[in-house]
Amino acid sequence: MLRIAVRETERDVGIENISADNLQLIVPNLHRRYSGVTATNRMVAPKLATCFHAVWFGPNAPNGIARMRLSHLLKLWRRGTLLIWHARRNNEMIAGLVLQSLGWPLRLVFTSAAQRHHSWITRWLVRRMDAIIATNDISASFLKRDASVIPHGVDTEYYSPPRDRAAAFAQSGLPGRYAIGCFGRVRPQKGSDVFVQAMCRLLPRFPDFSAVMVGAITPEQSAFGSDLHRRIEAAGLQSRLIITGELPVEDVQRWYQRLTIYAFTSRNEGFGLTLIEAMAVGAALVASRAGAAELVVEDGVTGVLLPPGDVDALVAALEPLMRDPQLAADMGARGRARVLEKFSIDVEANRIAEIYRALV
Repeated sequence: MLRIAVRETERDVGIENISADNLQLIVPNLHRRYSGVTATNRMVAPKLATCFHAVWFGPNAPNGIARMRLSHLLKLWRRGTLLIWHARRNNEMIAGLVLQSLGWPLRLVFTSAAQRHHSWITRWLVRRMDAIIATNDISASFLKRDASVIPHGVDTEYYSPPRDRAAAFAQSGLPGRYAIGCFGRVRPQKGSDVFVQAMCRLLPRFPDFSAVMVGAITPEQSAFGSDLHRRIEAAGLQSRLIITGELPVEDVQRWYQRLTIYAFTSRNEGFGLTLIEAMAVGAALVASRAGAAELVVEDGVTGVLLPPGDVDALVAALEPLMRDPQLAADMGARGRARVLEKFSIDVEANRIAEIYRALV
């Protein structure tokens, strides 16, 4: 009997006995770079593994789900009972279709967060899936076939407010008392330049605040990153506006807990998981109208919405929150309450599970 490899850290999850006979779900992650798609996949997969006999296939496996190697996958050929292959990328859809055509007993599910017209190959692949999930109505509108709309969720126990935000901030080593954050790979799509320009205008006026950008500057964006560093140096803000580079997930979570305000500055986005991660930790949210921002944020209540790429609007939205940190704290509390009600990982996992059960 095939036994799926389980890492030492996962043995308390009760998944050691997954076999070729009882396996129900394969979660492929066929992308080596840690991306937003990887992050959302890692978040929900362990929850799904509490409902189904599930395995992760590919790099960046999270705790809480068994990991499958290629040799194990090959042994599933012509298995009698059906199992789910849940793709999030084109190459994962292609892999699922190839395996299915060669005799693997797969039902194929695809989740799309993209808010754009798809290439011909994506459209061709989507037509061949057994079920489609979109993370919001806009993404669903571009798919040209029926899709179940299931927003991403966040682990509200892991992403939770710190017991003492002031103490959490003190651990950052940044000057001042409060932090504003903007997380994600540093590039124009994420509006990193918009954030830096706004901080260069606001931080000199609010000495109690510092700012942090958590995310990688890839080689393709080195010139863009260098320009941001020059702007920061020209403003004399090297110690108060830092770019950390890529960090481990646990370090990112700690940075979230140090924030009083989070700025979501994307010009375009699929969903924007950082929206709900920041709200879950109780940070006040200022967000461009990109990704799922208009779905997630109640404007003026659980956050402030503004046009993408508008530095003046970002400054105007941040200024009242920086002037009155208690106002920011109150908004952050309302934001967390909304995530608990609408965007928890349990809600997402339960709705995905309904899709799976209808297929097998």
